[in-house]
Amino acid sequence: MCTLQASTSQLLAAIMDVQSCGEWVYSSKTNTLLKQISPLELIYYSEVSVPWPVENRDYVVRVKAEQDPQTKIVTVNSPCIPGYVKEKPGKVRIKQSIAQWTIIPNGKNQVKVEYILEVDPLGNIPAWLVNLFAAKGPYETFKALKVHVQKDVYKRAHYTSIVD
Repeated sequence: MCTLQASTSQLLAAIMDVQSCGEWVYSSKTNTLLKQISPLELIYYSEVSVPWPVENRDYVVRVKAEQDPQTKIVTVNSPCIPGYVKEKPGKVRIKQSIAQWTIIPNGKNQVKVEYILEVDPLGNIPAWLVNLFAAKGPYETFKALKVHVQKDVYKRAHYTSIVD
């Protein structure tokens, strides 16, 4: 969990901007929007770059954000959608993962954010690589997100169904 200087909509806009994920998500290589269902729901394809000799991983997820009307806490769920697009040669398709962002308002233009990820990366992966992603991944992602969320495009973001 970390605290960011941002409104709920500001952080949510950065999370929902899947094309820019490569700028702040650790080891993210490719992110492609496949379907925009609504302003707060979409489906996208992503490829994760991993060191040789392990093959890159890829996945398709459905992202959906909802706000609790009483607490104003926003939950962004991103489960994998197996079989949505054809598997690509040279990449291992992640078929099972659960990801969740929890955005908790913490005063004017400040939020506490928590990210939980449970994933089966499949295949034989050396312990050093698992440890690298588990230890370094969250730190580097939040460090880059803290800067990324300050872009003007996100500062101007507003969702009609989200109360900041």
